[in-house]
Amino acid sequence: MAKTALITGGSKGIGRKTAESLAAAGCRIVINYRSDRAQAEQFASELSAKFGVTAEAICGDVSSKEDCEHIASFVLREFGGADIVVHNAGPYIHERKTMAEYSWDEWSMIMNGNMTAVFYLTKLLLPSMKENGWGRIITFGFDRVETAPGWFYRSAFAAAKTGLASLTKTIAMEEAASGITANMVCPGDITEGWKEKNVIDACSIDSTHVPVGRPGTGEDIARIVAFLVSEESSFITGAIIPVTGGQDVLGKHFRK
Repeated sequence: MAKTALITGGSKGIGRKTAESLAAAGCRIVINYRSDRAQAEQFASELSAKFGVTAEAICGDVSSKEDCEHIASFVLREFGGADIVVHNAGPYIHERKTMAEYSWDEWSMIMNGNMTAVFYLTKLLLPSMKENGWGRIITFGFDRVETAPGWFYRSAFAAAKTGLASLTKTIAMEEAASGITANMVCPGDITEGWKEKNVIDACSIDSTHVPVGRPGTGEDIARIVAFLVSEESSFITGAIIPVTGGQDVLGKHFRK
């Protein structure tokens, strides 16, 4: 029986590349999207046609408990549960702001969308994983998140992801005996233009900011996720894995 993978924010960016990678591995795909129904449904159709797998799109804002209940109910009804949950969706404010400059609503949006959302969906879908004795949970962070670093102008995002790192490790400990692993992947500074591109697209491009000499791509991240959700990764849990090309992402603020 093919595994079922739910990917939040799966119609665009890194989530899209991850969906492609897991579909190529034979997984049934559930793409969560928040607003662009046409794009998500078109992408699901493309995955089905290209890889011969079942792919569906489901609308919902993962920062909302009610929407997460809707998403989980759909997955349970249509697929009997999710074997794999990739918590890719997470709001981010590009404008540089000190902590004191964040509004109440902005702070809540970042915290709820990046950390509480993971609690909601994981709690709802864990029972089916435990019943099957197998599951894979993937979260996303940033380089050195496990050290709880300060991050200039990114206080809300850094706080949410630091808390999520701890939550990921805790889930890994609590659910290990159930055959469920939980790991965090920490992408480097992958810009919008590269999130839906492949490694081969970047190999001929020089990047002076990345020590390995080329830009990072969505495929770089998708490759790691694909391994972590495979059978072969069963001994890896509670890991925080940087995929940065050696770049100091947090120090970017201080470069001219």
